[in-house]
Amino acid sequence: MFPRVFAAVDLGASSGRVVAGIVDGDRVDIREIHRFTNVLREQDGALRWDASGLFNEVLIGLQRLSGAESIGIDTWGIDYGLLDSEGRLLAEPFAYRDARTNGVAERVHHTVPRGELYAISGVQFLSFTTIYQLVAEQTGPLWSRASHAVLIPDLLSFWLTGRLRTEVTNASTTGLLDVRSHTWSERLLDALGIPGHFLPELQQPGVTRGLTADGVPVVTVGSHDTASAVVGVPATSEHFCYISCGTWSLVGLELEQPVLTDSSQHAEFTNEVGIDGRIRYLRNVGGLWLLQECLRGWGGDSLEQLLVAAASRPDGGPRIAVVRCILDSLAAAYADAIAEGSKLAAKRVEVVHIVGGGSRNALLCQLTADATGLPVIAGPAEATAFGNIAIQARSCGAFPESLEEIRARIAASSHLRHFDPRKATRTRS
Repeated sequence: MFPRVFAAVDLGASSGRVVAGIVDGDRVDIREIHRFTNVLREQDGALRWDASGLFNEVLIGLQRLSGAESIGIDTWGIDYGLLDSEGRLLAEPFAYRDARTNGVAERVHHTVPRGELYAISGVQFLSFTTIYQLVAEQTGPLWSRASHAVLIPDLLSFWLTGRLRTEVTNASTTGLLDVRSHTWSERLLDALGIPGHFLPELQQPGVTRGLTADGVPVVTVGSHDTASAVVGVPATSEHFCYISCGTWSLVGLELEQPVLTDSSQHAEFTNEVGIDGRIRYLRNVGGLWLLQECLRGWGGDSLEQLLVAAASRPDGGPRIAVVRCILDSLAAAYADAIAEGSKLAAKRVEVVHIVGGGSRNALLCQLTADATGLPVIAGPAEATAFGNIAIQARSCGAFPESLEEIRARIAASSHLRHFDPRKATRTRS
């Protein structure tokens, strides 16, 4: 039986890549085909993404990868492009870091109180969420010309296939999805003056969106990159939590139903839709951005040298050791999020999975085990790509149906490292 090849387009806030997922029997391997930068640009006083340039880079990567059975696309959430009635992009998309949403949340909450908004969407209140961006858009010059707001992965899929849809895991980051029914909330759209046709029809992961000009299917995956990363968590027990660790960290649990209590809202947990209707119950926590910025500013010593020095510092030692301070603080924040999320969701946690680039940082993984009092399994660093490929492969029968079987196959295909707590510092929930 010949290996089967699938193409994953994975875009982050600082870089993007096209990778090949090679499914051969019970194993899947990931090979990077093309990597490129993603840089915010200031244009007319606003921060914008170069979506057109990113699409050109995606095309270069896909041209270099021949023989793929299908293509799946995942990106960061929240941001979108505006299309006119002819499907033309009116302007390069605003970036969530742009200041235009300053003060908008207060206006929205005057119309829809925070408690009601959380009860509908289940989403943590972040000033740059799509719901606030669209309200800010209403006073801008493009609103009267816009026919659709299309999230970034769906915009790229539209340019590849000509089909307009919104994949549901990414839709759940907008603040406009009813997290119980997995439909656009008519209450929120009506209250905020957003036309019903403005947000394209929802589509579940694992469905063919359309064909490229070369006849290759574009298959919806967990188009929010964290949704794909959670698929790629190599869990073998239901009592796990995950930390998707990169520039930012997402710390959470996988649940069957959302947690929409006042306590959950005040604890700043978000309920996002995952694959197969599961809920990604998580908190946004600082990631490795601070460490990355320190390294950029310092120059000189390599990260490896600094981590060796940081590891030599005693637990609870002088906080002037900056690298150790950053990693201790991250581990403590992870432990707090895990303990609080476990309590709010009434779900026991027995093991912590760290995936993404942060899984390569052995000191961070060990400190997380120490802070939580739980074993940590690190890897794969390529969890998002694994999750993207897995849903494509499942859609054509090359991967098993259940998430549990998918994760077992990813675990068997990955190099995982195990870290046990060196002392019990917390009470397990």
